[in-house]
Amino acid sequence: MKIPIYQVDAFTDELFKGNSAAVCPLEKWLEDEVMQSIAAENNLSETAFYVKSGDGFDIRWFTPKVEIDLAGHPTLATAHVIFNHRKFNGDEITFFSKRGELKVKKVNNMIQLDFPAAESKKVSPPEELIRGLGTTPKEVFKSRDYLAVLESEEEVLAINPDFQSLKMLDSFGIIVTARGNRSDFVSRFFAPNAGIDEDPVTGSAHTMLIPFWANQLNQNKLHALQISKRGGKLFCEYHGDRVYIGGQAITYLVGEIEV
Repeated sequence: MKIPIYQVDAFTDELFKGNSAAVCPLEKWLEDEVMQSIAAENNLSETAFYVKSGDGFDIRWFTPKVEIDLAGHPTLATAHVIFNHRKFNGDEITFFSKRGELKVKKVNNMIQLDFPAAESKKVSPPEELIRGLGTTPKEVFKSRDYLAVLESEEEVLAINPDFQSLKMLDSFGIIVTARGNRSDFVSRFFAPNAGIDEDPVTGSAHTMLIPFWANQLNQNKLHALQISKRGGKLFCEYHGDRVYIGGQAITYLVGEIEV
């Protein structure tokens, strides 16, 4: 069986920046084991698979190790593929995921994700988190991920994680964040348990970051930078139980795989 595959750099308008995702359009779902093997073979932070479903598309996301229930940059990449490569007529796409309905639309020269805002609670920093980051955060919050708030952008940049310690935490990932020097806030994201030591740009992490910084800064529109080596730009809005995450994308590769 031949399956189309696209590789897209998301949350950037430059090749070799942002976060790469693979996107595989399917006529029908493959076995879970096959999709997981394809994601492992691609060895990108996520591979997205989608199937046409009524007026929208069912979507699933796999890291090289596990399936996950929400992912931002591969959703943006998938929308980019549908809008630009799959002869889709319209400016809005509806995805059906394990986390519910996700709307994605074109806004000017960007693609905007409409995602559920993550609810979080303040917690005491676990010893593994302090050891893994090599510093004691100002504050720590917990949802799907840990959110560690640091003093400055420079401190976020200086983090050199101990991934063995971070693997001991009861979370999917670890977000570190601070006020930005050239943006409203900055972040980095680590998910060693999912096979992703550092993710270049993480849309799903911003479902937690946007409510936090909107409340901290008392503003609902936010410009965010994820300051990984590749880097990414996100244009965010807070709407109570929903967050809008906007960004650009660019196609790197078009091909096919055989399974």
